[in-house]
Formats: sequence, structure tokens, C-alpha cells
Amino acid sequence: MNKTYSMISLANKAGKLVTGEDAVRNSIRSGKIKLAIVSEDASDNTKKRIGNSAAFYNVLFIIWGLKEEFGSIIGKSARSVLGITDENFSKSLREKLLAEGIKNQKPGGDFLE
Repeated sequence: MNKTYSMISLANKAGKLVTGEDAVRNSIRSGKIKLAIVSEDASDNTKKRIGNSAAFYNVLFIIWGLKEEFGSIIGKSARSVLGITDENFSKSLREKLLAEGIKNQKPGGDFLE
């Protein structure tokens, strides 16, 4: 398990993680989500819906990981969308993803230059 997955697991144990498409979209709308992570194997429709919500509410949105891995690290069934509600966890995860070579994305999923 890499450091990014460990950080997500820790956020889950701390109660700072929202999982599932509907729960994450509702939390984005209420302003609770600081970072939305969508799995690479999520449907295009899911990526579009979360991306549009993230863009509208100015939330950082990253496509990374796999559904089965998300589910296994939080001890639940496969999840295609994760939302981080804590600013510090969000910042740390973003730094770890950048260290792994994931490009930083701005709200809506457009790449920063």
C-alpha cells in the first residue's frame, strides 16, 4: 500500500472521508468537500457529474486510482468517488499525488500549466 492510500485510510478513520457519488455530490453542494477523487475506471457519466459539480462549486477534482482499491482501503465495497472534507488531509493528499506524478488539476478537472 502506498502513502496516498494510507492517507486516505487515515482520513476515513478520522471521519474526514465521504464515499459514493451521491454523497460526494451532496457534500460538494453543501461546501464540505475540499478534494474530490474519482477513480480512473469510473464511468464517463460519473466523471462528468462530479467534474461539473466540482467546477461549479470551485472544488479541486482529481482522477486517480481504481474503484476496487478505494473500497479495500476503507473496508467497504468498491467506491468510484471519494471526497475529503478536511483541508489538511486534502493538501497532504494533493502533495502525495503530485509526488507520484499525477498532474495537478484545478476545479472542473482542467490541468494547471
